[in-house]
Amino acid sequence: MSSSIETTRLGTNGPVVGVQGLGCMGMSEFYGPTDTDEALATLERALELGVTLFDTADVYGSGANEELIGPFVRAHREQVVLATKFAIERRADDAKFRGVNNDPAYIRQAVDASLRRLGIDVIDLYYMHRRDPQVPLAESVGAMAELVAAGKVRHLGLSEVTGPELREAHAVHPIAALQSEWSIFARGVERSAVPAAAELGVALVPYSPLGRGFLTGAFADAGQLDAGDFRRQLPQFTGENAAGNAELVAPIRRIAERRGATAAQVALAWLQQRTEVHGLTAVVPIPGTRRRARLEENLAATRLVLDKEELAELEPISARVTGGRYADMSATADAREL
Repeated sequence: MSSSIETTRLGTNGPVVGVQGLGCMGMSEFYGPTDTDEALATLERALELGVTLFDTADVYGSGANEELIGPFVRAHREQVVLATKFAIERRADDAKFRGVNNDPAYIRQAVDASLRRLGIDVIDLYYMHRRDPQVPLAESVGAMAELVAAGKVRHLGLSEVTGPELREAHAVHPIAALQSEWSIFARGVERSAVPAAAELGVALVPYSPLGRGFLTGAFADAGQLDAGDFRRQLPQFTGENAAGNAELVAPIRRIAERRGATAAQVALAWLQQRTEVHGLTAVVPIPGTRRRARLEENLAATRLVLDKEELAELEPISARVTGGRYADMSATADAREL
């Protein structure tokens, strides 16, 4: 595979990026053992093929993921659009602890720490990873806007917020992108956030566009995965939920077989076509992978267009999915929309 993918703009005045990005989280943590050399080679190959949006966060590996990709970013600084995030806190003495911090003072500390780990002077796209309803949104976004004024950040993003929250934030400072889980299996973002994004000219950057690998048939039950794989904790992929949800993947496989494609390519093509369905400026999925072969498979989806009959076949799936996206959904937009 040698052809470069097309480009699009994140938001009305955001950066121009390839129509598919790369999620780097799994290169450091969460999905079992990784091969660092292959992961770094995957970064280089992605750039060769036109991927320019590379996504990380300070919480991935407790900073290790930013340190891992930092040399690659610095080596290709003029081509790479680097996205990272703040807000999820961890504790060295409690591996299971996850807190959410949107305090302005914390944001100022977090951005400096990320810049230091990455070894760069400015972050292209800085996301608030999760929303803490106890902190006024205007205060958090106001602090993020100050980072833009200070030259530490170029563009702002939010993750897992509702439509009303997106509108409130956008009124404080333009938001270039909303990063939320979106796939054939997970369509809660369509309730209020997607309409708001279409109205405001905010791009969607879907994470877990392949249902964390479940939509590809990589596994049918999280019990099949390595002991340290965090998907073993996700209700959708365990027990009776997994058994029922695995059956829902059948239409994706059928379409893939008819098209001479893979299930991953069908799932990504479905998501790419949401741009027109919802009148969005852009939808830029960030499937995560640590391998060049999988990267190339995913990028081939940018040339696949599903027809009306195929889209109709996939339409009912999400309503039949059982089990939550996370064991604790309290920090997600879904929880604040119930």
